[in-house]
Amino acid sequence: MDIVKGNMGWIEVVVGPMFSGKSEELIRRLRRAEIAKQRVQIFKPVIDQRYKKNGIVSHSGLEIDSEMVTQGEDILTKVAARTEVVGIDEAQFLGETVVEACVKLADLGKRVIVAGLDTDFMGRPFEPIPRLLAVAEEITKLLAICMRCGNPAVHTQRLVASEELVVVGAGEMYEARCRRCFEPFLAQQKVEEEKAASAARSHAAR
Repeated sequence: MDIVKGNMGWIEVVVGPMFSGKSEELIRRLRRAEIAKQRVQIFKPVIDQRYKKNGIVSHSGLEIDSEMVTQGEDILTKVAARTEVVGIDEAQFLGETVVEACVKLADLGKRVIVAGLDTDFMGRPFEPIPRLLAVAEEITKLLAICMRCGNPAVHTQRLVASEELVVVGAGEMYEARCRRCFEPFLAQQKVEEEKAASAARSHAAR
């Protein structure tokens, strides 16, 4: 935000596929607020403990301390009255209440900076991020680099066999893919292949 007068709060959302630098951008903005001696509190979902339990860590290794929450509404009970900036990573894992929490915090005059995936492993809108985008003052959409052809990548390609919406993982389980290289049904196909292989083994063992 370029010019904000008085103690008005607002919401900034950073979205994009995995490996696009969302957490890195979130950390950069929060570090800058800390350097300015603003009171900062940072949250991430308890489900995401890939790199560090009580910290946000980017794929490039940047990190910043954070608190864990189960859902968005938990943030409201943890934010101190004097906090000026609230950071939230992987917001897509915090449920529908994260939208209401962000709006309430902004209404209280706080700057709320959120990072998350805007589409899921099949390329569909990843709720509640689209709803959050609708109420945000500032939106930054980052692109990754397609790991197949090097073009700008907007999709997160799941490489493992799973149809679950939420499967937390990193480089061995996901790739950034461009529009042309993205295979939305790949994970589903892998599930079917595993089922067929399992059935074949079962039949052979009889």
